Amino acid sequence: MCAIEYYTYEDYKQWEGDWELIYGQPVAMAPSPMITHQAIAFEIAYQLRENLECEECLVVLEEDWIVEEDTVVRPDVSLICDEEGDFITKAPHIVVEVVCPQTARRDEKIKFEIYEKEKVPYYILVYPRELKAKVYKLIDGRFDKVADFTNERYEFDLPCSTAIDFSKAFKKFRKKK
Repeated sequence: MCAIEYYTYEDYKQWEGDWELIYGQPVAMAPSPMITHQAIAFEIAYQLRENLECEECLVVLEEDWIVEEDTVVRPDVSLICDEEGDFITKAPHIVVEVVCPQTARRDEKIKFEIYEKEKVPYYILVYPRELKAKVYKLIDGRFDKVADFTNERYEFDLPCSTAIDFSKAFKKFRKKK
């Protein structure tokens, strides 16, 4: 019989390379993302920051969120408020994951469930090949899909208001198609 290893944040801190820790199981991050992936993540972060009307919030890229002692995730983009430490320790107001074929199952199912359970108000899945974003809003403890976005602007209903203009976020990549 084979025992399954169980890891905690203390183990995670010692690892080399890029990892996430999900329910005690190590998950290797995908190889370095494509330029399109990184550029779209940056454009969305820029849109969130540029439209942010708040002094207490920050937009961060690829920052560890210590969800629990056995779960550490690294969203592509997060809007965080009132964080005081070196890492994200409470649910961000917005989490964005740029989906690639290697991470689709994790982003669409596993992280979806984690973010819903942790009561993240908004979860955005971005599909760089399709130049489309799916925006989910937490309503009564469950994510409800707001809509698919390609060219539209979306205003987030949060204490610190912000918005994403998806036409601007995807603009440079639309020309190449």
